[in-house]
Amino acid sequence: MTAGFGFGSGDVGYLSSAAGAAALAEVEALALADSTRIADVAALRRRFAERTPALLETVLLRRRAAAKLDALPGTAQWLFTDEALQQASAAPVARHRARRIARAAPDTVVHDVTCSIGTELAALTEVTDRVLGSDLDPVRLAMARHNLDGAGSVRAGSVRAEVVRADALAPVSRGTVVLADPGRRGGGRRRFDPADYQPALDRLLEVYAGRDMVVKVAPGIDFEKIELLGFQGEIEVTSWRSSVREACLWSPGLTEPGVRRRAVILDRDEQITDADPQDCAVRPAGRWIIDPDGAVVRAGLVRHYGTRHGLWQLDPDIAYLSGDELPTGVRGFEVLESLNYSEKRLRQALTARDCGALEILVRGVRDVQADPDALRRRLRLRGSVALSVVITRIGTGAAARAIAFVCRPSR
Repeated sequence: MTAGFGFGSGDVGYLSSAAGAAALAEVEALALADSTRIADVAALRRRFAERTPALLETVLLRRRAAAKLDALPGTAQWLFTDEALQQASAAPVARHRARRIARAAPDTVVHDVTCSIGTELAALTEVTDRVLGSDLDPVRLAMARHNLDGAGSVRAGSVRAEVVRADALAPVSRGTVVLADPGRRGGGRRRFDPADYQPALDRLLEVYAGRDMVVKVAPGIDFEKIELLGFQGEIEVTSWRSSVREACLWSPGLTEPGVRRRAVILDRDEQITDADPQDCAVRPAGRWIIDPDGAVVRAGLVRHYGTRHGLWQLDPDIAYLSGDELPTGVRGFEVLESLNYSEKRLRQALTARDCGALEILVRGVRDVQADPDALRRRLRLRGSVALSVVITRIGTGAAARAIAFVCRPSR
């Protein structure tokens, strides 16, 4: 196994050479499947000796990167480290951010102070010719130079981006929009505390105080901690392919006045902010139940989203929405029946409907929310129909009750 291989500058030099490119083409031609992996690796070691780990890791990382980055030109020939690939934004997310920066500051140089292997630079050079990248890690910086096809500078068509070695906490540019993606992984583990980011989030905000700045952070970051650090701008949460990808901090000069939260749903090219109307009623379930996109929930904009689409809440503290019509392009759950939740009642209702495959959605009911798969196993369903069940809490205090909605998914 070569996962997590530690590339050195010599490896990058070799992989970037004509000989390295030819060797990579040979490795790429191999299946490297579980059934052939041992034989393939043995053959590679005979052919390439000590170069084998770097070659093998690069090909495996390129295959992993395809679904994430193939929208960016040339990424099939990029170099990666495992950790850098894990943290790199998916191409649609990076492109969204690049376009937004270009709109907000069209005549300003954008300086990616943690450019790593160059994903953000590649997206930026599609929309602006005023781009600078820097990083402290010499291996990742060499990979960025290779990935963006140059030595010390990069070109994408006629667009040029300078790439230099520098510490993000020792500014080397003035009057730029600063883009930062502090490291949130180390030793194979994620860093959840912003004080443990590399560089630490509080230091980044301090060093670039008063500058136009965009900072990528983990989507699960505590928003209150960010406010305690003195950040007064906008927190944007972005989803792609129905999955929350990241949160991003935008300094006040790069966003609209009064906007502090934004949800971006790239799959539907939809954005919701806390400046939008939020006159969302609370009513019993209608024909459909909608589980809002994770970016909407994470950004705390469920009421705003519901108002936009003519929906209402089942409970003011629960993120499920309901309506008599399903918004275009949104997956929903058509209510077939509702019942006071208990496993026995739910099993009886599902058995009566010949349910065999069950999707479980749950909010506000702790014992089920802790392990919905365990509930599915206990129900022991043997039918032929695929259904969904939405289990949630309605009401608070002594009036609170758990309700199960047996549903037919729209797709």
